[in-house]
Amino acid sequence: MSGTSMDGVDISLIKTDGYDYFEQISNKFYEFSDELYKDLIFLRESISELKDLDNKFSIIDEIEKKFTLFNAQVINEFIKQEQTRPEIIGFHGQTIYHNSKAKISKQLGNGELLSQLTNCTVVNNFRKQDLDNYGQGAPLTPIFHYLISNQINKKNKLTYPINIINIGGITNVTTILDNKDIDKQIFAYDIGPGNCLIDEWVRKKSNKKFDENGSLALSGKANQLILNQSIDNFQISSIEESMDINDFDISFVKGLNLEDGCATLNEFTAYLISEGLKKINQINNIEVKNFIICGGGRKNKKLVENIYKYMSDEKLIIKDIDVYQFDGDFIESQAFGYLAARRILELPITFPTTTRCKNPSLGGQIIKNY
Repeated sequence: MSGTSMDGVDISLIKTDGYDYFEQISNKFYEFSDELYKDLIFLRESISELKDLDNKFSIIDEIEKKFTLFNAQVINEFIKQEQTRPEIIGFHGQTIYHNSKAKISKQLGNGELLSQLTNCTVVNNFRKQDLDNYGQGAPLTPIFHYLISNQINKKNKLTYPINIINIGGITNVTTILDNKDIDKQIFAYDIGPGNCLIDEWVRKKSNKKFDENGSLALSGKANQLILNQSIDNFQISSIEESMDINDFDISFVKGLNLEDGCATLNEFTAYLISEGLKKINQINNIEVKNFIICGGGRKNKKLVENIYKYMSDEKLIIKDIDVYQFDGDFIESQAFGYLAARRILELPITFPTTTRCKNPSLGGQIIKNY
């Protein structure tokens, strides 16, 4: 899995039956070279409209090959290190454009080439079938969140309903009402930006890639005038549609220094996340008190602190997923291994309640090119 931070690839080795059995075996992060990192950032910033996919076809093709070769290299290294060959590889790829209205979602990653270079069966292109079935193409991890919640409920006696908040580039939330009837008990939504605004600001104002642990935001001061204006001028009208980083921009903080910009964007992001969480309660007519947080954003202490502040609920409990013996850095990479297994078994990965698709949908193309 390579996320919106575009800093590298997460690889997870898991064991699963594609249903309710899941075992974590090993996880490792592989950082991109500076050249590949810059290529990916350039490509994403160059594609803001559907027509850009056609206009930049040759450069997309070139960078996709570099990206796939990198994945093949680190997967083979990982396989050698683990001394085991996986039965299947779930290969999400690198999202460079997502437009749920146009039913287009473009992920870099050549599954044919990856299968050839790793001598493994590959499942990729996870979003297409959901989009073809009138879905949003995102989020895809709720079915895995459901599995995790069941394990946490049994082992730690955490009661339902449970919200699992994934703060990646975009923040998505899975609400699990109970552990029965998957298609009736899980609801999922993209609710706002996650790390994307803060990451972009840090990249443009410094030589860093992200605000580690929220330290820059902690050392800065939010500009209340700019923050209030941005909140007044920007409202997410609906969380029924999936989101892309191109739905947001950082222009409103351009006059601030690095630290104050981080602090202001941190507050803005936390406010939108909290509003999204409130909307979920309203939509489902429930009051969720147990929250589990995963993804890179969980490490941003100031962001989590600000979410608490804007929720204004003393009974609210937000716990890091690591507390429950899951590595919060690798939930998504583990999820795509699980989704790949479900594709092999021809089990759905998305549902009308998670992506607004018409019917439960399979996800992924199975490739065997060796």
